[in-house]
Amino acid sequence: MSQTTVSQSTAAPTTAPPQEFRGLRNPWVQLVAGIVCMAMIANLQYGWTVFVNPIHAQMGWSLAAIQVSFTLFVLVETWLVPFEAALVDRYGPRIMVMAGGVFAGVAWIINSHATSLAMLYLGGIVAGIGAGIVYGTCIGNAVKWFAGRRGLAAGLTAAGFGAGAALTVIPLTKMVASHGFQATFLVFGVLQGLIVILAALFLVTPPRTGAAETLKPRTLQNVRDYTPAETLRSPVFWVMYVMFVLVGAGGLMAVAQLGPITKDFGIGNVPVTLLGITLPTLTFALSLNNVMNGITRPVLGWISDRVGRELTMFVAFMLEGLGIIALMKFGTSPVAFVLLSGLVFFAWGEIFSIFPATTRDHFGQRYATTNYGMLYTAKGTAALIVPLASVLTAMTGNWTAALSVAAIFNIVAAILGIAVLYPMRVHEVRSQA
Repeated sequence: MSQTTVSQSTAAPTTAPPQEFRGLRNPWVQLVAGIVCMAMIANLQYGWTVFVNPIHAQMGWSLAAIQVSFTLFVLVETWLVPFEAALVDRYGPRIMVMAGGVFAGVAWIINSHATSLAMLYLGGIVAGIGAGIVYGTCIGNAVKWFAGRRGLAAGLTAAGFGAGAALTVIPLTKMVASHGFQATFLVFGVLQGLIVILAALFLVTPPRTGAAETLKPRTLQNVRDYTPAETLRSPVFWVMYVMFVLVGAGGLMAVAQLGPITKDFGIGNVPVTLLGITLPTLTFALSLNNVMNGITRPVLGWISDRVGRELTMFVAFMLEGLGIIALMKFGTSPVAFVLLSGLVFFAWGEIFSIFPATTRDHFGQRYATTNYGMLYTAKGTAALIVPLASVLTAMTGNWTAALSVAAIFNIVAAILGIAVLYPMRVHEVRSQA
């Protein structure tokens, strides 16, 4: 499929003088600081599954009731981002991310003292506020600082969120086993919050003229900035929203339910040896999944910069759908479960690099943080499906129905990307040229 490129050469210059990019005002300094911040909030989402069964065993709450906290986390994390983005425009990324670090740390401190579901839900809400501030700000900063490599920049930043938990999932799991989930929430909450605050000190707002280097990727790029109101009126936005919901739902189901699935399969504690490393199935799967989820974001983001966003979406979403089907068929084998879940996470993670890059491509830079914040609420909409997966499983007695739905969602999204989104973007971009 050929990709149409609409150059920004007809618009105002998108590069700033070299002197604008010294010290902290250097795209790579900003990128590294953003990645560190993202890595430190990764456990709020990707480490959650480690706590589910221990909380259930100690507190006696049902799995479905416990997972409401995860749903609240994702809803608040995503649906508040557009409003937080407006505050970023006013106060800058540094103050906002520091505030996000405070919320993130306090959230797990609340969880460490939770003696009721209400307190657990409060912890999820506070964690969602902190994660949303950090995530939305850092992604928005990345696509603004890198004019021509926004797929790669968004991918590397999102990789911190995807792979950050891989660095800590083993000590996190071991501490839960040795000291309990309360102590683990407390220690990791304090450490993660402090590191976010320190890394936020390096963040600064990019010049309005854009980043220092501009490439000519084979992507569809508009020549003007859409206001948030104009973005909401664009059919392109809503097709992207539906696709984000479909793909996000399948991935979030896997993130939240991985522990319970391995327990039902009876393989969670079965040792698995790969590449000379031996770990329990669940621990190995979590580690590999976080690595794959992180690697895919810059890799497929970089590929999308060159072959186009929609073609990359089609391949990745179709691969995830087929991977979920394979996991459903062959996942009862510990080795197969580890490898196939890794494949699913590799195909899923790229939505967090390609969608922000596509938003910036199509709707412009000036309101990029807010526009992507509105699209990112699709993740919250997708989170509403997560508790329904547990209900569906309870009704059917296994995970087949839930995983089948997740696979179908991804396959439909793949078809939408190539057959609907791409032609619509071509038409809209050409009409603006």
